Amino acid sequence: MTRALALIDGEHYAEVVVDAFRELPYEIAGAVALGGTEKLRGDEDYGVPLHETLERGLSASGAEIVVDLSDEPVVTARDRMRLASRALAAGVPYVGADFRFDPVGFAPFELPALAVIGSGKRVGKTAVAGHVARLLAETRDVVVVAMGRGGPREPVVVEEPPDVDGLLELARAGKHAASDYLEDAALARVVTVGCRRCGGGLAGAPFVSNVEAGARAAAEREPELVLFEGSGAALPPVETARRILVAGGAQDPELVAGYLGAYRILLSDLVLLTGCEEPLVSAGALARLREAIAEVRDDVPVIATVFRPRPVEPVDGRRVALFTTAPEAVHDRLRAALEEDHGAEVTLVSGNLSRRDALRADLEREEARAADVYVVEIKAAAIDVVAETAAERGLDVVLADNTVEALPGEPELDAALRALADEAAREAVGAR
Repeated sequence: MTRALALIDGEHYAEVVVDAFRELPYEIAGAVALGGTEKLRGDEDYGVPLHETLERGLSASGAEIVVDLSDEPVVTARDRMRLASRALAAGVPYVGADFRFDPVGFAPFELPALAVIGSGKRVGKTAVAGHVARLLAETRDVVVVAMGRGGPREPVVVEEPPDVDGLLELARAGKHAASDYLEDAALARVVTVGCRRCGGGLAGAPFVSNVEAGARAAAEREPELVLFEGSGAALPPVETARRILVAGGAQDPELVAGYLGAYRILLSDLVLLTGCEEPLVSAGALARLREAIAEVRDDVPVIATVFRPRPVEPVDGRRVALFTTAPEAVHDRLRAALEEDHGAEVTLVSGNLSRRDALRADLEREEARAADVYVVEIKAAAIDVVAETAAERGLDVVLADNTVEALPGEPELDAALRALADEAAREAVGAR
């Protein structure tokens, strides 16, 4: 029988709990009392060792599963999601009367590896992955393995960075030319393996993916480091020595640190908060998000950051229309960055790359027609709508990267990333 650690409370009589132990299809090897005193007399004997915490119980009992026999009011639904996250982070399933959560199954991977995972979609995960890849490629041979909902049926190795013409060719062939792996290849300028996934569980497991095959394709090149990029809140199902969690600074703390978001925090070695500026997020809201993360795990480093556009080709002295997924609240800052840092004259900022009807309407605006170059993020309809329209009008298209900048007073971002890569390399060498 499977060895189990039971979670119990004092709202049940001990004899009821012990009888339940006998009826369950598990070998109960230990228990953790979560609280409650109404049904306790002080001389309870559950027939198994009692442990102070879930983690100590798992370690001492050798349990392969956590079985929750507690209930309201001692353990709330929110408490249970936190307990589930802790069990999953320890690598064991968490089950109750009418639910079961399983940890993400990570396939073994022997090379030094990092993962960039997210708390959801549109938090800037690909921009962060690109920044990490470019930085680490300064001193290492780096390969990126990226999975997305629009990735290829079979893993595709991209050895040369695609240009706008190449991306247009893919779009005209009916392919998703703004998939994350193409963005990584074009902007990070490292070898990239494109993969796909379908579906995502509450803990982040893809229902179907070809990432393991992509990992093998990356390993065949024998790089010094492989960077795995998640998709939305789904995790790459491959074991990595270190993980970086990207969360939006304006996200609800309950989404980032509650539910099974806590599981992602517990798996991670660094948390990057993105979009951390007014009016997207106030100082008070950012502080509450930090507190929620620390409630889950108070030893994980957290760095607050912002994004700024960086055209990959010079645009100084040119009339620019910028197409992005950034919210309208920061459009003035993006405009200022292009004008002050890159010398452009910005005629339009559109945040509608993921809304095709609104995007097409923006392209018909006088401000868009006044531009002589379109600067565009590789997202959503960037290629099949914006770049295609530019080609029809005889206009240049310049791809836009997003630089990741830590806020003043935050820990030094690049030093933290280099440290994680060094740790991953040492851990991989030690495992051989």
